[in-house]
Amino acid sequence: MPYAIGRMLIILLILFLFFAEIFRVYLVMPLPGSQVTETVNIAYWLERHIMWIRILILLLGIIVLIRTFKKGKTWEKVGLSLAMLGYFLLFIVLNFSIAADQKFHQPTTKSFIPATESLDKSKLVIGVVINGEAKAYPIQLIGYHHQVMDTIGNEPVIITYCTVCRTGRVYSSRLNGRDEVFRLVGMDHFNAVFEDKTTKSWWQQASGQAIAGPLKGSMLKEIPSSQSTIESWIRQYPNSVVMEPDPLYDERYFGLEDYDKGTMQSSLVKRDYRSWQPKSWIVGVKNEFSSMAYDWNELVKKRVIEDSFENSPILVTMETDTTSFHVYERTVNGTVLKFSTCGADNYLTDQNTGSVWNMDGRCIEGPLKGQQLSSVQAYNEFWHAWERFEPATKKHISKE
Repeated sequence: MPYAIGRMLIILLILFLFFAEIFRVYLVMPLPGSQVTETVNIAYWLERHIMWIRILILLLGIIVLIRTFKKGKTWEKVGLSLAMLGYFLLFIVLNFSIAADQKFHQPTTKSFIPATESLDKSKLVIGVVINGEAKAYPIQLIGYHHQVMDTIGNEPVIITYCTVCRTGRVYSSRLNGRDEVFRLVGMDHFNAVFEDKTTKSWWQQASGQAIAGPLKGSMLKEIPSSQSTIESWIRQYPNSVVMEPDPLYDERYFGLEDYDKGTMQSSLVKRDYRSWQPKSWIVGVKNEFSSMAYDWNELVKKRVIEDSFENSPILVTMETDTTSFHVYERTVNGTVLKFSTCGADNYLTDQNTGSVWNMDGRCIEGPLKGQQLSSVQAYNEFWHAWERFEPATKKHISKE
């Protein structure tokens, strides 16, 4: 091959390598323009083939570099050397600084204390109960880690959280009969994406669905969970334990100190206090057929919203801390109950019998004493996330 043609070819190949490295990271990070189109398949292809692209182009680059130092002019030697050096610097920055699994790590040690010993009981947690064992994971902690692998009630689970979507999900980490390990690879439409170690498939955090790779279309098994303050969680599960901070990441946790309240300054995670804006808070409920979203502002104001979801009468209620919420089925013994709050206390009264209910859905006084309302899985997240991953969702609009 003539020297001039070889020189032009290697320049084009080096440019291609630069762009491949940049786009491999750009497409899975919350950068301007990177999360608004359907690019996950491109990102996945680059991730799977980047090693061969590197090897092929760098081998050709070394060959041309040797020829250049034998025959080339001084500016060609300097230019090609700087290009190769620039690539190696870019490689280090992208793969050891910016890459998601290099910025957000699993805790090196997991330790738990009795929830009653927690110092700040106003902190938000994702709580899980399996086979009688209750554990709570502070959102400030898992918001940094994005995922925590653990075992609850002898079941392997992955506790996940995406701060940009405000989505907390718990899944079984048992996949195809084996306990799987996951790593964070980045984002798709501003939602965290994980990769399983065995098949290298990519999984969407909000839905638990494989969106790329050999298992595309498969679903992780979701484990019921709830979000509340530690104080509310203790009331429900006094024997629960709560995850402690890993001292190695104290500085990272501190950066999320105001996340619970939605008052951080970053536009990616700051709450919009208006209703039905991309960063507005909602409470969402769903099943395999449909989903519904409830305005957080309305729920804080009323504390009780009664609705019917998939022909099942439900109660959406907020505790006096204006943070902990619950969703229950409100049919007892074949009768649909109507509820109202009991002043400023954390109690409800059903208008049918005058019985008094606590926020845990249990009747503590009156004709229905001892009855328990059935919980409905519910989530608190940003409206843009719920709308994106539940595209057929309906907005609950008050008739008042």
